[in-house]
Amino acid sequence: MKPLRHILSLNDLEVSELQDVLRIAEEIKADYKRGLRPKRLDGKVLGMIFEKMSLRTRVSFEAGMTHLGGGSMLLEEQHIGLGKRESVKDVSRVLSSMVDCIVFRAKHHETVQEFASYSTVPVVNALTDVSHPCQALADMLTIKEEFGSFDDVKIAWVGDSNNVAASLVEACAMLGAKIVIASPKGYQFTNEQIEQMTAKRQPGFEIEFIEDPRVAVENARVIYTDVWVSMGQESEEQKRLAIFKPYQVNSSLMALACPDAIFLHCLPARRGLEVTDEVIDSKQSRVVEEASNRMHAQKGLLVWLLED
Repeated sequence: MKPLRHILSLNDLEVSELQDVLRIAEEIKADYKRGLRPKRLDGKVLGMIFEKMSLRTRVSFEAGMTHLGGGSMLLEEQHIGLGKRESVKDVSRVLSSMVDCIVFRAKHHETVQEFASYSTVPVVNALTDVSHPCQALADMLTIKEEFGSFDDVKIAWVGDSNNVAASLVEACAMLGAKIVIASPKGYQFTNEQIEQMTAKRQPGFEIEFIEDPRVAVENARVIYTDVWVSMGQESEEQKRLAIFKPYQVNSSLMALACPDAIFLHCLPARRGLEVTDEVIDSKQSRVVEEASNRMHAQKGLLVWLLED
């Protein structure tokens, strides 16, 4: 029996383990494209707790678990009353006695940490206010498929230094990729956050912080952005829209990047704000492939965690 492991951030994996997860994901995707769906997790059950809305995360985990021969169940916040109707401790101990793995999308990272501390099965962070490790797995899988490796690939993140960006930085540090973060003052990572995210940095990893998005995208082969107003930040919307307006990814910004540059977005996108239609619908856009890779990357993670 495998030792208990929780994946609340990518730093919960060793570098070699992250590489193994991506390798398994590539193998599983190759099988899938050939019409093969080996039942590698036959009989396993995945429990999913969602305190926030979800399309890609929910469908990719449910479909992926089904492809692997297992089953899944969705537990929404109003049905559990986590921390209200029943304590986090009790829900974790009871649920983990019945399923083989738990995926948790939470409003607060601390809730997932507390939940994992009582769980007797692996807990996977499906997004919190601090990190989004499963998205970063799909991002790196997409980039590797596009360019063959992370060598000579500069990634430019344009916009808010948020939870998605944090996990992307972790992935880049662990896989030795280059990344530039372009965020306005007041919306940048702190030095403490940077130290935590890059704790497992590998040779080849480079990180730079720039306020000007036009400078950031020069020589970049990947341009990545996300919404300016995330779930839970609705009260800041008008202020954020004004501050981030210069960070819109449009055709003129894409023109400053490498000719073979691709555009990524974790979705959902607010078209006309952080990205224009002409970019997200262009031949350079890989947002659909990136979203599809959520399923394959998460299959890799589930197999790595649960396969006997």
